[in-house]
Amino acid sequence: MTDTVASRRHVIADDLRSQISTGSFKAGERLPSEAQLAARYGVSTPTLRNALALLQAEGLVEKIHGTGNFVRHPLRRITYVGGGRTPSQAALHVSIRLTKLRARGHLATLLRVATGSPLTEFRCLSHDGTSPHSLAHIYVPRDLAPDDAPADPPWPQEVANLLPKPFPPLAEVQEKVSVRLPTPLEASLLRISPTLPVLAITRVATDTTGRAIEAALLVLPSDRTDAVFTTRLTTDERSADE
Repeated sequence: MTDTVASRRHVIADDLRSQISTGSFKAGERLPSEAQLAARYGVSTPTLRNALALLQAEGLVEKIHGTGNFVRHPLRRITYVGGGRTPSQAALHVSIRLTKLRARGHLATLLRVATGSPLTEFRCLSHDGTSPHSLAHIYVPRDLAPDDAPADPPWPQEVANLLPKPFPPLAEVQEKVSVRLPTPLEASLLRISPTLPVLAITRVATDTTGRAIEAALLVLPSDRTDAVFTTRLTTDERSADE
């Protein structure tokens, strides 16, 4: 019975995928309701939703809660370059929400500050057209954040251009990369399937005095992300390998 349901789910997904690729359903178009599709294919609503989840995981369909399922426009790919550089936001619109908070738990640990220290959070949600694209939470000590930043501005620039330049200069950027499933809030903000893995990057920047001046938590959906890390060998290292 389970194999039959799984097979039916894939048959439905294959048929919808074919209709999308041939243009029967065009980018941006709303698909028939889940009840209509379930009746059309003669399956239960849960089976139909499982089929749609396959297409959502492939980035072909996005579900907007309360509105329906839509054929997704092809998304620009994100190339995350290791070494502390913010992913390129060219041609993307970035909305930023600024929140003042106190360091607790993992934030206090990442920034190496006492619990309760004042921080400023920048929640950055980039959009490709009307589709959410990537998410970042950036935390900086309050004394390094702009004093006159609006509370919820639609800033198109990269976040790095909005923050004061650290002084002394940066000495180290440490990045931890992992793959996991999105949290319910991340899936909702990014309009992705809760079964689509995301690339989660925790980045901590430290200046030459040893002070952590930024902790960034980046969430990049796997259906549109490439990560590039380049290691440049010294002359001595190259000679040792020869």
